[in-house]
Amino acid sequence: MSDAAQPTAAEVRAAAEAVKTALDRHLAAVERRTGEDDPAVYEAFNELAAAAEVYDELLYDRYDEVTPFEIPGADDSLPPYAGPEEPNALSVLIRRDYAVVEPQRLLAQAQRVEAAEFEDGADAEASGTVHGALGLLFGEFEPDEIASRHKEFGLEEGDSTLWVLAADEPAEPGEWLETPFEQPDPQQVVCRFDVSSVFDDDLDDDEEDDDEGEPAEDEEDGGAGSQRSDADRVDR
Repeated sequence: MSDAAQPTAAEVRAAAEAVKTALDRHLAAVERRTGEDDPAVYEAFNELAAAAEVYDELLYDRYDEVTPFEIPGADDSLPPYAGPEEPNALSVLIRRDYAVVEPQRLLAQAQRVEAAEFEDGADAEASGTVHGALGLLFGEFEPDEIASRHKEFGLEEGDSTLWVLAADEPAEPGEWLETPFEQPDPQQVVCRFDVSSVFDDDLDDDEEDDDEGEPAEDEEDGGAGSQRSDADRVDR
């Protein structure tokens, strides 16, 4: 970075003062909190995070120094919870991605299911095609069972996510069936759990930075990838 583009010492000092002010406001909000999900605490937390991020960037640009703060990225966190304080209902949204890596194994499993379920034997129009085989298997087995046995069905796990949304009242029967996958309100999300191999890459990069030249410790196999959770968005 050129000297002309560098922040001034006064700008860095002002950013540091802003962090101090945000710290005081955050502490005051915590001391006055009215409940576990007090929006004032979340607002103060976000202001503190924003102030710390500005200070961290200016400090680095001016003095090539860093802070010990871990600033949550906007893409990695949910907005403040604004749902009911005492939910009477919840919705669980799950997405799991798979790749069909062994079509013949998938077809063979579907043909076994069809032969066992239907007296007239296998139907080539169903179990004889990949899309037909998928329909048979997902109609026969629960999604959790397919997740645990995906290799038997010729599938490879991709990314997955689970969202838990709070609600005041349960939905009426059939209320959302016509549009079950409309974008959920992120402020109603109590917690979410994401699994992706991209998190393994992030961990590998961190280990290379922290332990350069040292052998990495053995880690338990994480399946499709490491899990990242925003569960502490409420119970932080």
